[in-house]
Amino acid sequence: MNYIFLLVLLAIAIVFIVKSMVVVPQQSVWVIERLGKFHGSLVAGLNFLVPFIDRVVQRHDLREITRDVPKQICITRDNTQLEVDGILYFQVTDPKLATYGASDYILAITQLAQTSLRSVIGKMELDKTFEERSLINSAVISAIDEAALNWGVKVLRYEIKDLTPPEGILRAMQTQITAEREKRALIASSEGRRQEQINIASGEREASIAKSEGDKQAAINHAMGQAIAITEVAKATAQAIGNIALAIQQPGGDIAVQLKVAEQAIEAYAKVTQGASSTLIIPSNMVEVATLIKSAMHLIKQNQP
Repeated sequence: MNYIFLLVLLAIAIVFIVKSMVVVPQQSVWVIERLGKFHGSLVAGLNFLVPFIDRVVQRHDLREITRDVPKQICITRDNTQLEVDGILYFQVTDPKLATYGASDYILAITQLAQTSLRSVIGKMELDKTFEERSLINSAVISAIDEAALNWGVKVLRYEIKDLTPPEGILRAMQTQITAEREKRALIASSEGRRQEQINIASGEREASIAKSEGDKQAAINHAMGQAIAITEVAKATAQAIGNIALAIQQPGGDIAVQLKVAEQAIEAYAKVTQGASSTLIIPSNMVEVATLIKSAMHLIKQNQP
């Protein structure tokens, strides 16, 4: 009997020791109650309990927790329905409050995220909801974090996964985007044509200026050529007259002049006879021709220096 009693005591001791030792995993905290009342928290590692008196009531994971926020319909400021879903990131910071602050802190945070999201989107127009995602996320976090402190939870981030407007709104948005792109294409095309016309006008202007400059230079060159030609003719005429004057002053010059004048007079009469008219009027007295030659010779002598 004594051996049986000792074996029973040994068995009870072993069970007592096993029940009293608890190993808590890393990044975990266990909340214990003693006789139905909160007694403390067990941190990672080996811990000891009073068997049959202490009881583990909650096991909390201290790592960052990710939770999907279910899809919901939100009404924007311009009365447009918008289906929104997101992801919530939070972390348990106070195991006691997480255990006793709310019956289900995960459900409470999720519900609060949904209500906060509806409130934020209700203050925005549809177009702004697509542009201001970061603002929506920040507003939701601010609204949740204040209430979550009483539940021993710290809300880290909230991210919108998807914003889905009704099918009709999607078609209207697509039509608007298409129209905007066509508008930009037309503007770009008109700008191209405008620049083309400017380039053509500028080219024609430069060509006209170049042509006028060319015509001006050609006229100047032509005038200069004529002036040089007239100058050269005048010089040649003056030189010829000078040579004639010098020739007249030489012995026999008078006779040569008389012969030249007579020759020119005969040539003039010969040209007259070659005209279309067959009638020729000549002086009645050929002495008058000699008188004409004599008068010319007298004028030449008077003009000699």
